[in-house]
Amino acid sequence: MSREKSRHQAQRWLVTAEGDLETAKILLREGVYAHACFHAQQAGEKALKALWYLVDGDPWGHSVQKLVEAFPERDDLPDVDHWVEQAAILDKFYIPTRYPNGLPDLTPADVYRERDGLQGVEVAAALVAACREWLEGH
Repeated sequence: MSREKSRHQAQRWLVTAEGDLETAKILLREGVYAHACFHAQQAGEKALKALWYLVDGDPWGHSVQKLVEAFPERDDLPDVDHWVEQAAILDKFYIPTRYPNGLPDLTPADVYRERDGLQGVEVAAALVAACREWLEGH
């Protein structure tokens, strides 16, 4: 893919990540914590995929942590260990926030609380901002 096309594709993914982050914030404000957590995870996943597309990579899967760990230019990420830690937090919000069979005898709405939503939004916001900064610097 040409450099221009790669940058365009990366921008599309990052803008979509920013939209998911805004959705997570709205859901958090409205007290819909499980879905706020899920959209925070989606924001992180799409922001990382934006970086992959920028370097003409082929991101696969939904694990934010794996997207960081396998990133082709991982050594160029600032404080990559922190990125991995933050990504692992978001990965915990991928399935059990949406499916009752991911939790014992409860629904996601029964389990996810405001502190979970706050943590998800905070982590996703930092990751999206870091991805935006990295993308603009390359």
